[in-house]
Formats: sequence, structure tokens, C-alpha cells
Amino acid sequence: MRKIAHIVNPVVVDQASDLYVAQPITFETMKTAKKFAAGEVAVDLLTAQFPEDRALVPDGFHLTPNLERSVLDFGVFQKKRKLPLLVDILDRLYAATDAEYCIYTNVDIAVQPHFYVAVNALIEKGYDAFVINRRTVEAVYSSPAEIPLMYAEVGEKHPGYDCFVFRRDVYPNYQLDRVCLGILWIDDILIWNLVCRAQNFSVFRKLHLTFHLGDSQTWLKQKYSDYYAHNREAARRALAVLERTHGPLQEIDGFAQNALGVEYAKQLLREEESAETQLKVMKRRLKKRQEMQRMKNGEGAGEMKNAEERQ
Repeated sequence: MRKIAHIVNPVVVDQASDLYVAQPITFETMKTAKKFAAGEVAVDLLTAQFPEDRALVPDGFHLTPNLERSVLDFGVFQKKRKLPLLVDILDRLYAATDAEYCIYTNVDIAVQPHFYVAVNALIEKGYDAFVINRRTVEAVYSSPAEIPLMYAEVGEKHPGYDCFVFRRDVYPNYQLDRVCLGILWIDDILIWNLVCRAQNFSVFRKLHLTFHLGDSQTWLKQKYSDYYAHNREAARRALAVLERTHGPLQEIDGFAQNALGVEYAKQLLREEESAETQLKVMKRRLKKRQEMQRMKNGEGAGEMKNAEERQ
């Protein structure tokens, strides 16, 4: 029986944070999906957390050793946010399990009951690294008791990357630098590594396997532009190492399906614009993309044409 290990990073937050509602839902759906997979897939549920966040972790999860450093150890920021480094989380995942495959998701990403069974089925089809794009459901729910209703929502497609599946044995070769969670570029760096070490990589954009409540986009706020700048520099360093080893990323087969995204990311890394300016541009691009998606979902061909003309 194949074993899969899945890690998240829980954090104690106040009631004003989206994570206050989202995390208990994530934990419960992960445990439900593990039960659903019993007898077909062995699943390890793990967490990587700071000492002050241990009490939040529910039964059924294996706590890896506490995180000992954060992005605050590598820079001075206007608003102090104790954001963990991705490498510290994935290092703990690698050390804590002997699973053949590993999964990393953001802690606000809930999963469908058949999630692990479906992941295993994709592996059986020959994919050795892949990303599953989430569905966005309405942010009208507030309790794990409402999870059946969340399961029932089709939701809307979302372009971002927040669920990553990869072979454990290739992880020691990953180049993650000091990129931190909660800020742009973390998904780019991780997906670059998946592709570089995969034999058969894919992005699954239409599978209804994960979901997120609402789309607040806190990672685009200007007040966090210095964290964006930190992650952008980490991305530059990681990209340089990967391309020295593997050649230009756009020439790797796995990037063919995501060529525009790669080229845009590399363009941002080359430019010397301020982090504030880049965040504004990215926010406008995302807004246009979401507008186009709403039009495609049936809000009128005429409106869709007008939106296309504004691109």
C-alpha cells in the first residue's frame, strides 16, 4: 500500500483573521479524507509549528519538531509577522516520514473526502509531481459542522497554486532559499522545483479536490511589500541555482502548459521596479483575470467581449 504524508503549518490567530474559521475546517477535512482512504492509501497527517501554536493542533496529527526561526531572522520589516520559511517546514516533513509521496498545502486549503484516493490515482497514472488548483467557495460558512455544505458547492476556479504533490526521495535536491509562507513567490519557487525534478509533471486546474473559503487576497496588501521584496530576492537566488543545474526553465517540458506564467514570473524577477509597484500591477492583472472568469461562467457574451477589449 502506498503511503502519502501531508503537512500543514497551523498558527494561532485572532478572530479577525480568515484562518480563525478556515483552520478547523482544514483539519477536519484532512482527517475525514484519511478515514475515507483507509485500506487503499496509508496517510500520515503532520504539522510544523512554532511552540506557541502547538495547542491548536488537533488529535490525529503528528507534530514535527517546533520551528525555530522565521523570516524575521533574515530582515527588518515594517510590520512584524512571524512567518515560517518553507524549507523549514518541508525539511521536517522529509525527516518525519518514510512516505513515498509528500503533500504540502496552505493551512486554509480544505480537501474533499476522496482527496487522498484521487491523489493516489493520479500517481498510478504516472504523474510523479503535480499541483492541484483549488475551488473557491463562498465565505458564508463559519463552522466544521457546515462542511457537508462546503463539499456540495461547486465553487469557482482559482488560478493560484496551493496544493503540491511530489516524491519524497527527490526533495533533498530542492532549492527553496529563504522564501517565507503567506507572501507571493512561494508557489513559484515550489512549482519550479517540482518541475525540475519530475519525470511527468502536471497542473490539474479542473479537479474538484480542494477548496478555500472566499478569496481575500491578503498577500497582495501594500503594507506587506517588504515581505514581497524578501521573497522576490529569494526567488531570484533559487531560480539562478535551478537554471545553472537544469538550464532555462521555459525549455523544460513540464513548463509548456504554464509557459505564460513562467515568462511573467521571470520578467518580474528581471525588472528593478519596487515591490510596491509590482504588487499594484499584479493586483490589477488578477482582478482582470477574475473578471474574465466570471464572464466565462455565464454573465453575458457582450460583457465578456468588453472585458477582453480592456485587456
